[in-house]
Amino acid sequence: MSDKFTPTDRNRVMRMRDQAHYDRETIYAILDCTFLCHIAFVHKEQPLVIPTCYGRDGDTLYVHGAAASRMMNNMAQGMPISLAVTLLDGVVLARSSFNHSINYRSVMVFGQAVPVTEKAAKLHALKVISDQIMKQRFEDTRKPTGGELAATSVLAIKIDEASAKIRKGPPDDDEGDLTLPYWAGVVPLTMVAHPVIHDPRLDANKQPPDYVNQYIENYETHVTPTAKNRKKK
Repeated sequence: MSDKFTPTDRNRVMRMRDQAHYDRETIYAILDCTFLCHIAFVHKEQPLVIPTCYGRDGDTLYVHGAAASRMMNNMAQGMPISLAVTLLDGVVLARSSFNHSINYRSVMVFGQAVPVTEKAAKLHALKVISDQIMKQRFEDTRKPTGGELAATSVLAIKIDEASAKIRKGPPDDDEGDLTLPYWAGVVPLTMVAHPVIHDPRLDANKQPPDYVNQYIENYETHVTPTAKNRKKK
């Protein structure tokens, strides 16, 4: 297996090609930072984009939804889909409004979905999705019943083609604008996890498990690795 995806008519980055990345390491690192994606598909000649959670296991992404979901049913028929993930890292304020930008990491994945129907494989896929959101949680909950599994559709999307696009760094002002009397720079943005809110029906003495506390503590640097360096300053 190659360590890079071959640029094709589907996954080739057309604008700002210097920001393009096709290596699996970069693409998978971005995919592993989050669990929310947007999937684009066509339903009755109408383009649709729907957000959903995913989990990555090697070269496969798993998604799940209600068995009656039009997205799941359409994808299960083998139609081509595209899946996008974007992480916002900063607002870039230039001296010229034309050169304002954002710092971000994004991935586009192209492939086809295959239904996962066998019970053990389905449970594995659901664990992968759960682990993508919060590791250890799947083992620390009641497992799905037969009825719940039947009501849940699970799809596997092999990552056939993919590309990443990353913008980072300061504003890219024109040379002639550098002496203008306007402030320029970057406002870094990160996602943070806040302290838990207990279910009001929970036993008053029940405290969140250690893995939840660790999740909160590490979430910002998990999603935005460079946040760790800023915290040290």
